[in-house]
Amino acid sequence: MSEQKDMVLQGRDIYLREMTDEDTELIVEWRNKEFVRRNFIYQALFTPQSHRNWIENMVKTGKVVQFIICTKEDKPVGSVYLRDINQVHRKAEYGIFIGEEDALGRGYGTQAAKLMTSYAFEKLKLHKVILRVLAGNDRAKKSYEKAGFVQEAYLKDEVYLENEFRDVILMACFEKAKEE
Repeated sequence: MSEQKDMVLQGRDIYLREMTDEDTELIVEWRNKEFVRRNFIYQALFTPQSHRNWIENMVKTGKVVQFIICTKEDKPVGSVYLRDINQVHRKAEYGIFIGEEDALGRGYGTQAAKLMTSYAFEKLKLHKVILRVLAGNDRAKKSYEKAGFVQEAYLKDEVYLENEFRDVILMACFEKAKEE
């Protein structure tokens, strides 16, 4: 692994490095890929400007912590983040996307989720991390379960995407679950 001056979270097959402004082009490319976009509740196309706005208004204000998922061979393959970080209620919402098709199904998502929940509980001192996943995205749901998330709610007709209502599954991971 190359030398990193920024914070790095080490996993078995991957590491997470802090996202920088220089990652904008890659993030925009990944988020606009159809196989990524179709699994997001927010499906609008990304632009470099919209991503820079995200960095300025969310990341730099501390409402979001975002990392780039890299293989041990230093290949960036996706991104993971905690958003809506709330220190009063000690919770945040988790999000992830793998932007390289050849990185799907290799366990990187599960490893990234475990690294991020550990970061949330140990570094940020959060109690709960939630996520929302579109019903039918079984691959993602299984990955989240392997990382310690449990289903809390099933929300019928929660979002309107591609001219139809879609169900959303609300999942959560708690700091106590990480201690067991």
